[in-house]
Amino acid sequence: MNNQDYRPTELRIFFIGLGVMGYPMAGHLQRKCRQVTVFNRNSQKTLQWKEKFGGSVSFDIAEAQSANVIITCVSDDDALNEIFLGHHHLLDRLNANTIIIDHSTVSATITRHIFNQALSRKIHFLDAPVSGGQSGAEKGILTSMIGGDEDIFDQVKSLLSDYCKNTVYIGPTASGQLAKMVNQICIAGVIQGLAEGLSFAKNAGIDPFRVIKAIEQGAAASWQLQNRATTMVNNQFNFGFAVNLMKKDLMICMNEAAKNKSSLPITGLISQFYTQLQQQNDGHLDTSSLIKLLLTD
Repeated sequence: MNNQDYRPTELRIFFIGLGVMGYPMAGHLQRKCRQVTVFNRNSQKTLQWKEKFGGSVSFDIAEAQSANVIITCVSDDDALNEIFLGHHHLLDRLNANTIIIDHSTVSATITRHIFNQALSRKIHFLDAPVSGGQSGAEKGILTSMIGGDEDIFDQVKSLLSDYCKNTVYIGPTASGQLAKMVNQICIAGVIQGLAEGLSFAKNAGIDPFRVIKAIEQGAAASWQLQNRATTMVNNQFNFGFAVNLMKKDLMICMNEAAKNKSSLPITGLISQFYTQLQQQNDGHLDTSSLIKLLLTD
């Protein structure tokens, strides 16, 4: 599809979803003086956002029809489907050539379905999941992996730079979500390795903080080690991305792996560990709480 003839000169943005990630992301748009209106199904969260950032808010999702860019950042497949095809049936309300940017982490199946439904209405849809956690969202330094029409991506790339340090076009529709699955598979393995290493240090009777200092600049270095190792040793697990969300993401990975015949033995095992955390009512803790399953005291 060639969309070079359609380039909106004025972006009127309607941002849906003010969760851990969406709240600060929408805030960056407001601070960049974008014409943005926010909506969240929890109206109290909407009012809190307005108090912090100012700007426009909406308590009726149907008002999105006045925008030419819709940004979504919601929890799962069901929430995304409800917005566009379910209860709110937003696709039927939007004007042709509206651009939808979905930052949710959802399945490739729902992504392709919504894309096809949008295409039939001459609406553009980009899957653009993000990585970088709550801290990255607050600092405006996220990475976004893009699937969809590259011409449409080119039109909104500068917009994405308001809260993303790195935006990478991956390929056709759902490529962004597939890349995010790769990201989550890799993260899960790193966190589990870090949890095992730190618990080993403690059991061996050596100072884990000195171990962290020794290895953080070497081959074992990672974002997780630099940002979560000390808090893991200190039994602090309140850093945004929760076990419940990672479990949901890993199930998406496992389901997709079954379709494309990928073997994910370690990911499957770690997914079971996250289930254990949920069963002991720790689903609200951040993902580094895997170490709780290894420490004996």
